[in-house]
Amino acid sequence: MTDNTTQKTVLVLGGTGKTGRRIAERLTAAGYPVRIGSRGGEPPFDWEGRATWEPALRGTVAAYLAYYPDIADPGAAATLRAFAEQAVRGGTRRLVLLSARGVDATLPAERAVAVDGAEWTVIRASWFFQNFSEGILRDGALGGEIVFPAGDVKEPFIDADDIAEVAVAALTGDGHAGRIHDLTGPRLLTFAEAAGEIARASGREVRYVPVPAEEYGAMLGCHGLPDDLVAFLTELFGTLLDGRNARVTDGVRRALGREPRDIADFAREAAADGTWLKRVAACRG
Repeated sequence: MTDNTTQKTVLVLGGTGKTGRRIAERLTAAGYPVRIGSRGGEPPFDWEGRATWEPALRGTVAAYLAYYPDIADPGAAATLRAFAEQAVRGGTRRLVLLSARGVDATLPAERAVAVDGAEWTVIRASWFFQNFSEGILRDGALGGEIVFPAGDVKEPFIDADDIAEVAVAALTGDGHAGRIHDLTGPRLLTFAEAAGEIARASGREVRYVPVPAEEYGAMLGCHGLPDDLVAFLTELFGTLLDGRNARVTDGVRRALGREPRDIADFAREAAADGTWLKRVAACRG
């Protein structure tokens, strides 16, 4: 993958998402042709539409797999196994899967991509910094109240840009096949401390408000999420946020030879870009 990059097309599934978009940008900058795998892509890709898989895979040598709706979904393993087998049969042998830290329900999906002939890599990531700037916690940061059922648990938040760099290394470089990269940021923070970093960087009042999981589920329903997805996410967050992930790893340094970025640097850059300037009304269940 390191020579003749113009002939090495890489498929990026979830290529418009937080990690996929960053991976696609880096691959393009390095000279690799990139195919974005999404329902709006060309050709379109849909995890639930298996007829879309072959056109998306055609002519590619590597693929980044961000599974939708969630890798912990009960049907994820069977779907990923079928996709990995089809990919390898067609010559797409290098597979890099985005997973999550500390979730037993993701283990079958991780094992599913380890099919015969595949050069597989699993990336287990902690909570992204970008959940506060692009994801489900952004509205709270904009409104000054980050409401979430995390209590005072500590999390080693990580930058999605660090995840993207590790993924690109695994997609294009040597030494990553058969490895599980356990990625975290450089320090542990409670959600209240993370809110404090955003407040300091933005010059605005931003506080964390812990709520019971049931109340948070009602908030998700207020935003229009289907009941079954609300129930799944509420249970998933309860699992993730019980303290099991309250440790820092050296995964980024092992993969890239450098330390991961700190949330304070992320918050300053996001604030400078105007990420948290607009105020919005909170939706409370």
